[in-house]
Amino acid sequence: MINRTGISSINRNSRNSGKFNLGSPNNSVIGRVTDIILNENHPEFKNLGEFNSIGTVFFEVVDSTNTGTQKYAKPAYPGFKSFPIIGELILCFSAAVPITDSTLSNKKEFYYTNTLNLWNSPHHNISPSPRININSPLDNITYQQSEAGLSRNPSLSENSFDLNSPTNPTQNIFLERSNIHPIMPFVGDIIYEGRFGQSLRLGSTSPSKGEYENKWSSVGTDGDPITILRNGQPANSSNTGYIPITENINSDLSSIYLTSYQKLNNFNAASKELYNSYTVKPISPSQYTNPQILLNSDRIVINAKKDSILLSSQKSIGLSTIGSVNIDAKEHYISSNDIKLGSIRATQPVLLGDDTIEVIKQLAGAVKDLASILQVQQDWPNGELKTSFNVIAGNVIEQIDNANGILSQLNNGSLKSRTTKVQ
Repeated sequence: MINRTGISSINRNSRNSGKFNLGSPNNSVIGRVTDIILNENHPEFKNLGEFNSIGTVFFEVVDSTNTGTQKYAKPAYPGFKSFPIIGELILCFSAAVPITDSTLSNKKEFYYTNTLNLWNSPHHNISPSPRININSPLDNITYQQSEAGLSRNPSLSENSFDLNSPTNPTQNIFLERSNIHPIMPFVGDIIYEGRFGQSLRLGSTSPSKGEYENKWSSVGTDGDPITILRNGQPANSSNTGYIPITENINSDLSSIYLTSYQKLNNFNAASKELYNSYTVKPISPSQYTNPQILLNSDRIVINAKKDSILLSSQKSIGLSTIGSVNIDAKEHYISSNDIKLGSIRATQPVLLGDDTIEVIKQLAGAVKDLASILQVQQDWPNGELKTSFNVIAGNVIEQIDNANGILSQLNNGSLKSRTTKVQ
């Protein structure tokens, strides 16, 4: 069982197994990745420090004298992980190893930085070993195409090169895709991209006059900041993955836009911007030019695990949908001086339901009692019943009985109610 943690784990497990001889490197080298440790099932996991070995790569030095010589290197940065895949080139440099005892040592090990940008592709930048007989990505393009930029195509022929660990099949999960496009930069941008169509742009209002349109710079002052977090390119992205694209707020799978003074005029609201409950409609998200945060995805879930979800606004909170608004709760509370239901033009006041029904019942009872007396009223001294009284009283009693039935239905909530303005 693996249970070693902390400094003691490093002391006991950081020593070289002897299989990979580092020698005494003094200079940086370019290495081609041949394998990587990503979980505990790798055969060198225990030998190189157990969980301290995660991210360690095995590589061959890329030069004419050391071809085939296997070495290993650890990630250079502890807080930032961008692990290479098999076949990518990395910059490796030697540095001191962790101190395992009180004796100072001149022993050094290799560490590596990020993948070298051979193809300018966020998906992968592999450079297969010349000892492997495969078709190069450049084999099928002309000199003119290369000059035009097609040399950036990272795609290999199908089944030509394995991008996964040759010794640990449990981590063989990387599949090459031809439709992963890099993000087109604009002046001053800082961009972080994942291998699978994710990106974070720290950009600004910067009108573009080139072929690639900047969708957020039609208004505002040059340099106004904008942050775009995007997860997933459009599902119908082309297979020319080496050609850059810009973010598309409508077709990207999920995205968050943090604006300052830009206008996202290409945004299409799912509700078609129905604001009929407003007397003065709010500015639509696509036309708003002050700071706003826009979240867009097929579904959005906000969940508070232990406490409340609090929505606060200085002006209004608008709910707009082409479907229904559903509220499920144990209790509903609404505190307001003016409630309008059914229409913003509602004018009739809302009655207190229980009190109103009780008053109507009392009134109905009194009328029914009066009608019952009139129904048997006799004309003295002859003692004959007044026919007119009898007929009228009978009709009143029947109407009262019908009204009582309706009141019972209202009390049970079986009838729909329509409410208007509260006085």
